[in-house]
Amino acid sequence: MHISRVDLNLFTVFEAIYTEGSVTRASQKLNLTQPAISHALNRLRQMFGDPLFVRQGHAMVSTPLARSIIDPIRRSLRNLEVTLNGVHAFDPASTQKRFNLALRDVLESTILPPLMLRIREHAPEVDLAASHVERRELETELAAGSLDAAIDVLLPLSSDIMHTRIYQDATVVVARSGHPDIDGGLDLETYLKQDHILASSRRRGPGLEDFELSRFGVERRIRLRCQHYFAACRVVSQTDMLLTMPGRYAHVANQQFGNQILPFPLDVPAFDVFLYWHANVDADPANIWLREQIMESAHG
Repeated sequence: MHISRVDLNLFTVFEAIYTEGSVTRASQKLNLTQPAISHALNRLRQMFGDPLFVRQGHAMVSTPLARSIIDPIRRSLRNLEVTLNGVHAFDPASTQKRFNLALRDVLESTILPPLMLRIREHAPEVDLAASHVERRELETELAAGSLDAAIDVLLPLSSDIMHTRIYQDATVVVARSGHPDIDGGLDLETYLKQDHILASSRRRGPGLEDFELSRFGVERRIRLRCQHYFAACRVVSQTDMLLTMPGRYAHVANQQFGNQILPFPLDVPAFDVFLYWHANVDADPANIWLREQIMESAHG
């Protein structure tokens, strides 16, 4: 079939249904009526001679054929978008645009303030939406274009996802001011004698620092497991418990508590934080600009 006989808008509908898993959500995403989406899906089914999506409960589940063609269709749509953006060059001073950025909540307090300062200064019509995205969904969202970029630790993603290191962060220990056993210094023996807080979104399992301790044949006593570092810092300020956490966020979260921030008492490597984007937008002027702002903000 020659491409001149194909309505290219059908592929946008196909990608939206695949990403959203729902005709209703696809219609909302594309700002089209559900009958229009259903009509486009019927045309796609006739074109490919395949149902493409099968309803299971409330979800539209893709067929093997749909799964085999989604990647080249996504690449083609993104390449076309990049081409159009190249014709209409991105001008941050005047362009109205919203970027979608995925990052963990622990990174928001350190990444977003300097990033928004730069955006407000250089791009008054640009908006930014930051959200938490499950790591298993990150590659799909970047490929679909529902995410422009992501910031996280090193992840096992495919070669379609490009990345660069933003910065390195150290592991630190937080103790309250006036702790009876700690006054500006901390050795491993003292660290292991204390009760500890583990901040984690997971309900069970050790923290990264526990893996490092196990390499040296030692372990600590975790008396409290909670979800957020900020809450843990407040507990630290009112108890003699210790908290181990990333250094950059420690300096932000403890400003109002006056807690001590001390080096982790083992020689462990700093951990890397990376910026991720899809290869399809590697040459997109708008995405390039966003990545530059993130890099400048992280190093500023």
